Amino acid sequence: MTVLGIAALVAFIILRFNETGQFDSIKWQQFEYKAIQDQLLAGYLTTLRAAGAAAVLALVFGALLAVGRLSDHAAFRAPATLFVELFRAIPLLILIFFAYYGPIQLGYKVGPFWPLVIGLTLYNGAVLAEIFRAGILAVAKGQSEAAYALGMRKTQVMWSILLPQAVRAMLPAIVSQVVVLLKDTALGFIIQLPELLYVGKQIGGRLPFGLPYVPSYLVVAAIYITTCGLLSWFAFWLQKRLVGGKRQKTTAKPVPLTADTGAAGGTLV
Repeated sequence: MTVLGIAALVAFIILRFNETGQFDSIKWQQFEYKAIQDQLLAGYLTTLRAAGAAAVLALVFGALLAVGRLSDHAAFRAPATLFVELFRAIPLLILIFFAYYGPIQLGYKVGPFWPLVIGLTLYNGAVLAEIFRAGILAVAKGQSEAAYALGMRKTQVMWSILLPQAVRAMLPAIVSQVVVLLKDTALGFIIQLPELLYVGKQIGGRLPFGLPYVPSYLVVAAIYITTCGLLSWFAFWLQKRLVGGKRQKTTAKPVPLTADTGAAGGTLV
């Protein structure tokens, strides 16, 4: 029933778009021009750069915060806990505003790229810290106990034993958060970063083509959906490689059984 309801809703929306002329050729004609295609490509590359930089920084920031929260020393655990709870509680848009307008109020001129990256890093790093912490706590205690028995320090156990296993176990959750991060780059539109959504709005506001806002946003949505779908597929493939992998075929020949209890391959007595 849910699928039928969604299908009916989509069909109704498409019908209304058709009735209001959103599929008229003049509204889609501009996408045939190379200048428009280059403009969309530039916005898409800006989105990917912002998402890539923020994802790398958020993963590092989240790992450090997770290690800090699991520390035995209150001097590390308390600040890490404060950071996680603080940045998870502040809306992402407010973090972006602080990173962008704060330096401007202090007399420093900043572009919109790094404020967006900083906001995404702080928020998603705090969320990823909890994902990492849950993954580390889910690793069997025998792993760390065996490492301690070999004489490894806690820092070595954390970075060499627990964290790599936690990353493999929490890979679906990590990728889901990275997909959210990618979509949140659209908030750069608020501070006039020329990313994909900002470019889509500019393209949709052209009067000679009948103000094609709906076609422009449909194209932008299709690009986002395709990118997120490819990212999810890559994560699924990577998880299969890390967790399962291909079983290697053994090249050893079977050892013949004998009646003698001595070395295999002897003769019957």
